[in-house]
Amino acid sequence: MAWSKLKLDEVTVRRTKLLALRRQGVRYDDERILELGYSSPATARSDLKRALEQHRDEEAAEVSIYRQQENERLDALLEAAWPRATTPSPVFDKEGEVIDHVLDMRAVDTVLRLMDRRAKLNGLDMPVKTELTGADGGPLSVSTADPDKLAALIASTSRLDNPAPDNTATSTPDEDDDEEEDPAG
Repeated sequence: MAWSKLKLDEVTVRRTKLLALRRQGVRYDDERILELGYSSPATARSDLKRALEQHRDEEAAEVSIYRQQENERLDALLEAAWPRATTPSPVFDKEGEVIDHVLDMRAVDTVLRLMDRRAKLNGLDMPVKTELTGADGGPLSVSTADPDKLAALIASTSRLDNPAPDNTATSTPDEDDDEEEDPAG
């Protein structure tokens, strides 16, 4: 059964108050939330979830309408620029005689920019693939470091009073370096 306008307004007011209290960090079991008419903290939590979902649905609908309007505007602009971009225009000499037919390159550029804008607006472009690599395009080296060794490395490379720090490496030492034994010991 559909809710009456009065009931919908009451729910909207209650959810607005609930949202405001939650933004302030008020817990679901707080008396102020229960005083809004919720029978339990779980009921308030469920109602907040419904309110947020409704908000998200409304925003998605608004975005859809905006996207449709923008597509219609792009259609109108493309319709105006398309004939000049696709139909060669005559080129005249000084006497007024046709010597050639060429496309209007400014119109071609305009059409391409409109098409690019439409692709971005509608998410038609493929995502750009990025890849991180190590030195000289090789694999990226990732390793863990002992917290004590890391602290010592930071200390030895960040001293302003030390003109020549002991360790100037930009990465952690190799595993093999850790396993080397002291020849004296």
